[in-house]
Amino acid sequence: MPTQKKKRSNEPFWWALFGAGGVIAAMCLPALLLVTGVAVPLGWLPAPEHESLYSLFENPLVRLVILAIVSLSAFHWAHRFRFALYDGLHIKHLNAPVALFCYGSAIAFTVFAAVSLYTF
Repeated sequence: MPTQKKKRSNEPFWWALFGAGGVIAAMCLPALLLVTGVAVPLGWLPAPEHESLYSLFENPLVRLVILAIVSLSAFHWAHRFRFALYDGLHIKHLNAPVALFCYGSAIAFTVFAAVSLYTF
C-alpha cells in the first residue's frame, strides 16, 4: 500500500500569531490608549518631558516591547481581517491572494516599525 504524504499546513503558525496578538491587544493596548490618549490630553497626568521619553526609547528592551506590541497586533488584525473577508464576502476561492495581502501587510508593517525603532 503506497504511503501518501500529507500536505503540511502553515495554519498553526498564523493561529499562534493571532492568539498572541489578541492577548497583547487585550492586555496592553487599553492601558496605553488610556494613558496616552485620554489621561495626558485631559490633564489627569502630567505630560512627559521630551528628554525622559527620549531616554526611555533609547533602551533596547523598550524598543523590543514596542515592536512586539505593534507586530503581534498587526498579525492579529491580519488573521481577523482575512477570515472576515472569507466569511463576509464569501471569497474562499481567493485563499492565496487574500492571505498574501493580509499577512504581507502585517509583515510590511512589522518591518516598517522595526526600521523606525532601529533608526530612532
